[in-house]
Amino acid sequence: MATTLEFAEFVQETGSDDLSADVRDALKRRLLDSVGIALAAEVADPPQAVYETVTDLEGDGPCTLWRRGERASPVQAAMHNTALVRYLDYMDSYLAPGETPHPSDNIGAVVAAGEYADASGEELLAGLAVAYEIQGELAWNAPVRDRGFDHVTHTVISAAAGASKLLGLDLEATRNAIAIAATGHNALRVTRTGGITEWKGLASANAVRNAVYAAMLAKNGVTGPRNVFEGQKGWQDVVAGPFEVDLTPGERVHDVMTKRYVAETYAQSAVEGIIELAEQQDLDPDDVTAIKLETFAGAKLIIGGGEGNRYEVASRAQADHSLPYMLAAALLDRDLSLAQYEPERIRRNDVQDLLRIVDVTEDPDLTERFENGEMPAVIDVTMDDGTTYRVEKDAFRGHPTNPIRWEGLEAKFETVTEDRVDAERRDEIREVIRSLEDRDVADLTALLA
Repeated sequence: MATTLEFAEFVQETGSDDLSADVRDALKRRLLDSVGIALAAEVADPPQAVYETVTDLEGDGPCTLWRRGERASPVQAAMHNTALVRYLDYMDSYLAPGETPHPSDNIGAVVAAGEYADASGEELLAGLAVAYEIQGELAWNAPVRDRGFDHVTHTVISAAAGASKLLGLDLEATRNAIAIAATGHNALRVTRTGGITEWKGLASANAVRNAVYAAMLAKNGVTGPRNVFEGQKGWQDVVAGPFEVDLTPGERVHDVMTKRYVAETYAQSAVEGIIELAEQQDLDPDDVTAIKLETFAGAKLIIGGGEGNRYEVASRAQADHSLPYMLAAALLDRDLSLAQYEPERIRRNDVQDLLRIVDVTEDPDLTERFENGEMPAVIDVTMDDGTTYRVEKDAFRGHPTNPIRWEGLEAKFETVTEDRVDAERRDEIREVIRSLEDRDVADLTALLA
């Protein structure tokens, strides 16, 4: 059975020297991807509301609010910056059979703690490795979705661990930080069921805010239930059930996927497939009479109608969690990027009509294939004349079996930031991240201000 001490010891024992060259490279790619997405999200309404809330609550602080002119405490900076990373639903995902969290949710917290502590780039990499590893291990070994808890219940633990690393907490303080975070902040799955609201895109920001606050409390001597995982009425009794972990120096980062499209994780293969089919067959959307997607259980449950109506789509938060909308928009526009989530695009009759003929069903064979590491999808598009075109996908570009390397990630970074950041600063951000071992966290945050 996993213990609180086991997690705390892992945080203490994992340093930058323990990270392989491949892990370091993968973590830098995760950082570049997340920073680019954050820069693109600055004008979105919910992150703007977070910014206004943060600046209403406190004045100047030691940490950068990315893309703003103000600074704040590490707690509020973690909240604000994570909202930017997460809101567009373009972030990374960890693929486990029973849970699909977003390890990039940890980045805002770890960077804020690192900026507060005047940490080096080497220390930042160690903290990110800790957070990504714990997030992945919890997703794989202790899924909580079917028990009614949201995956950010894992994030508060992994972010508290990563923040503790950057703050330089000793073993007992780290144990207390994890204990406080895991005891007090277990989020409900209702966030992603029924009618999707804006909280879906902000839940992880709230989780990492709580994580950094827990670490700061522990830094200043507050103790928590030191047996939070293994104790009576503890996390394993109440939240997850018994589980074990096998923690490595960041190797779980290699199981993280990059989103090629602005879409919920489980939609990636299906979206790629329908765009390929539309382009190859030059499909006329006006002649389409039916779209059928066969998919795996998780996709059907979360974005295919298993946890609420996915045909009533009126907002961005609803659109990026609706397979019918995503497939209809992708077929119409031959793309699924930021433009497909503009309010006027969502409301347009062509996509609203087409999404209603999308049928999503679960295939048990595809579920088994997903649990064995694929992300399968089978799509049939039927035309007015009775012709049916089919595409079958095992995975997508960006899946761990077909990862996007530096060239592809830098292209994505350029695409999402070119209207927000000048070319010179974009180059500087890339260079700092690529050479992080020779930099300080402040070198990066200065460029993100």
